[in-house]
Order: sequence, then structure tokens, then C-alpha cells
Amino acid sequence: MTTNNLKTIFIVDDDIDYIFQMKTMIEKMGFNVITACGQKEAEEMINKYKPDLFILDLMMENQDSGFILGHKIKKIMPEVPIIIATAITTETGMSFSLESDDDKNWIKADKYLEKGLRQDQLHREINKLLKI
Repeated sequence: MTTNNLKTIFIVDDDIDYIFQMKTMIEKMGFNVITACGQKEAEEMINKYKPDLFILDLMMENQDSGFILGHKIKKIMPEVPIIIATAITTETGMSFSLESDDDKNWIKADKYLEKGLRQDQLHREINKLLKI
């Protein structure tokens, strides 16, 4: 739980350098940040915190860790927005979108973004989802 009125973003990724980079960037935007290194650690933490938004990697312990985690989060906190930020298209050639209702139904994320986002892009997307 946060001790101030700042919105809290929960970042889950298995790349500790990426977590550090994202945490630093998002704190500069004026948000509190909680992090977990991978799906397993995040699952242990999601019942302890009520963030305002999640940013999940897709491929962590498993290729679909972000999807699995998204489903678990939406069961507990259906109103909390989820961004899946991934490099899966670059790494595998596979791509996903949230254009159709079928996609939204099984992906359980509110926004899908490719990693390598600029700070201003990410800030805009977070603000849109948080309705700031």
C-alpha cells in the first residue's frame, strides 16, 4: 500500500535491467513503483498490493507468463488496467493485438505495447488508462 496519493504502477519482468530502467522512468513521471522479477514472484505479491496499473512482460518463466498473470490479476482486480509490454515480435516473429473482442477475451490486457517505448509514449498510454 502507498503512503501518499501518487498512483502506483506494478512492473513485472524477468529482466532486472529492464525493471530498473522502467522503474526509474516511471518514478520520474511521478508514480510509485512496485516491481517483481518474474511471474512466480508477482503471483506471491498480487494479493498484498492494489496498484493502479500493471505493466507485464509476456515471456518470463514461460512463453505465456504475461498472459497467465493477466488472467490471475483480472480475476482478483478486474478494474485495474494491464499493459503487456513485450519484445515477442522482435524475438519470435509472432505478433498479438487487442483489436478484436476475441483477442481481448483471451489476452486479458488493456493495452499491448512493443518494448523500446519512448518515455513520452509510455506516459501517454499510462495516463490514458488511468484517465489522468
